[in-house]
Amino acid sequence: MELTDFLNIPPYHLNSTQKRELLNEYLGQLTRYHYQNCEPYKKMLDAYGFDISANAGYEAIPFLPVRLFKLFDLLSIPKSEVVKTMTSSGTTGQQVSKIFLDKDTAANQTKVLTKIVSSVIGKQRVPMIIIDSESVLKDRNMFSARGAGILGFSMFGAKRIYALNENMELNTDGICEFLENHKGERIFLFGFTFMIWQHFYKELVAKKIKLDLSNGVLIHGGGWKKLAAESISSAEFKQKLNQVCGINNVHDYYGMVEQTGSIYMECEAGYLHASVFSDVVIRRATDFSIARVGERGIIQVVSVLPKSYPGHSLLTEDEGMLMGEDNCPCGRKGKYFKIVGRLQNAEIRGCSDVYATKF
Repeated sequence: MELTDFLNIPPYHLNSTQKRELLNEYLGQLTRYHYQNCEPYKKMLDAYGFDISANAGYEAIPFLPVRLFKLFDLLSIPKSEVVKTMTSSGTTGQQVSKIFLDKDTAANQTKVLTKIVSSVIGKQRVPMIIIDSESVLKDRNMFSARGAGILGFSMFGAKRIYALNENMELNTDGICEFLENHKGERIFLFGFTFMIWQHFYKELVAKKIKLDLSNGVLIHGGGWKKLAAESISSAEFKQKLNQVCGINNVHDYYGMVEQTGSIYMECEAGYLHASVFSDVVIRRATDFSIARVGERGIIQVVSVLPKSYPGHSLLTEDEGMLMGEDNCPCGRKGKYFKIVGRLQNAEIRGCSDVYATKF
């Protein structure tokens, strides 16, 4: 089975039975590949006593804690084939995860991200406002999660403007001119949650400026820790943004550098969705058994994309809750879920949350 078998399927098209059949086969195949090509991964699976020849379902594939990528260089390719090293967000002094990509894995991440995002903003590239500073993109070899997020989403912009200067100040004149030049067109906005709140929303309020982004689509991510501390809910975040710029189409997303590309996009009903390229399993903290619908637990993520490194089955440090499968009011097939928050004593690591520690 090849990854192209997935790439030809619309991201939210398969029901649970169809998707499970594909994931079981491909993730089993991927597990055997990493077992044969990554010695530390092989040792971990042997120590666990996992039989790689067994055709167990993907929930039975041992998961690696995401923190392992901070402690070890895990890769299933020769170092000479690494074309890009991604690093996670982290506060000063924290170790960062290192994810090694070869040409094919990097290309497949882009293809899948395109499929998922196009389902929200459409297939045409559109004018784009990036609510960040261009100075983030410094070292092109060591991509931080924040820089990678900006570059990844930038491919959907036909004409692009950075909303903030290097001092993180809002370029209101530039934005107003940009909107005037693209009047009547759909505008795509991208940024990290706290930065949008701190440097976009608060600045517009302080300057008493009202923009017309009624034809805009905003995609944001990177964590809610700081906003939750200010008692700002997702609904209030959307409402406040609507008041200053008239935007109605706002989507959060959940993703991590350890599984770049296979992000979980928020739907119109406010739930995060697993696409055909990935899935979530909610596990009880007591014994790692699978939680029921509506029960809180630790989020495990699986993805078909990690080929250059053994990151296809990971246990995150986030808590979540499965809300259902194949029956979301938005009409998308697959599992849909909510994030409850970070596990207690977990490191701060979302792009938005890491930046927010400065405030």
